[in-house]
Amino acid sequence: MTTTTIRAGAWRDLLAPGLAALVALAILLGLGTWQLARKGEKEALIARIVARSKAAPEPLPAPEAWDPARDEFRHVRVAGTYLNDQETLVHGLAAGETPGRALQGYYVITPLRRDGGGLVLVNRGFTPTELKRPEDRRAGLVEGPATVTGILRASEARTLFVPAPDPARGEWFNRDLAGIAAARGLGEVAPYFVEADAETGSQAWPRGGQLRVDLPNNHMQYAFTWFGIAACLIGVFSVFAWRRLHEAAPGPADPEGAREAARR
Repeated sequence: MTTTTIRAGAWRDLLAPGLAALVALAILLGLGTWQLARKGEKEALIARIVARSKAAPEPLPAPEAWDPARDEFRHVRVAGTYLNDQETLVHGLAAGETPGRALQGYYVITPLRRDGGGLVLVNRGFTPTELKRPEDRRAGLVEGPATVTGILRASEARTLFVPAPDPARGEWFNRDLAGIAAARGLGEVAPYFVEADAETGSQAWPRGGQLRVDLPNNHMQYAFTWFGIAACLIGVFSVFAWRRLHEAAPGPADPEGAREAARR
């Protein structure tokens, strides 16, 4: 039966790669643990948003007291009169009747002159491309006093892959409150907008209730990825260390060295 022996000095050869592997392992385990913590935070955030959006409608916050972290996604109610001739269409998609198939069209952003004074923009909902013209959706026009309930949202920032707006042509790709207000000459508007609720039983366009609380929460997958890489690192280093410890000692460089080694 053969036995394997650990080569003299092999432990010293593992010191540097062992320290490097230990540092890398600590980083990977730290990243995985951090992703688990982020998962808990994201779930708590989603629960708070859902709770806010399903609560009974409450009055709009004063513009000067607006705090997105505290107020966004609150269910609100506001009364006033729509300025239908000042509506702005923002390119967007909405869920179609066929699962997995989206409708192309526009979100109809309409200023509402509040009964107590001031303007707030309301996203009245989605309308398909073929109903872009107001005269083609007269059934959905609201004239005179109106009471709107909906979800409070912050102005939508333009991301890297969103085209720049073209106010001269009325082409908008994100709900930029300040930009829309300036292009329409509305003056000062509230620093938030209202995502209108769906109107029960109404089949007219635009249709509200399009907001979906669907924040990405992939932190568990990320945590498994980091922990998986850490496990692979442990496996690879274990094989490397075993081979390094049990590899044959290097032979003598010359015959005289060989004779000296034999005498020993």
